[in-house]
Amino acid sequence: MNVLFKMIPKEKVVYIYDDSTIRQAMEKMEHYRYTIIPILNKEGEYVSSISEGDLLWYIKNKSDFNYKKAEQHYIYEVKKEKDIKSNGINTEMKDLIDTIENQNYVPIVDDRNIFIGIVTRKSVIQYLLQKR
Repeated sequence: MNVLFKMIPKEKVVYIYDDSTIRQAMEKMEHYRYTIIPILNKEGEYVSSISEGDLLWYIKNKSDFNYKKAEQHYIYEVKKEKDIKSNGINTEMKDLIDTIENQNYVPIVDDRNIFIGIVTRKSVIQYLLQKR
């Protein structure tokens, strides 16, 4: 089965742009209660993902950091703990098993690396359970 059948489309995915501030990322994550979200550039390409942990380590290492200063720092300054790998639109669900083992979701991109959605770990597990 192709990943497109289990994909959550971009319109329903919470993401931020690579020139967003840390405050914008924190507010979006808090509002939607997500622990990790994709980062896109202005062309719509998938860049990476940022997690709460990435933000916390960044803040910890800035001794004078406060919420107001979060408006002056950008997410591209934050070192990412994990490299969340994307997959192409022609990927089969069975081929996501190794990737999804170590990340919450898999970003799906088209042939031009344009972000089109995600496949969640839950979707992959449900797919595997149906195959039993």
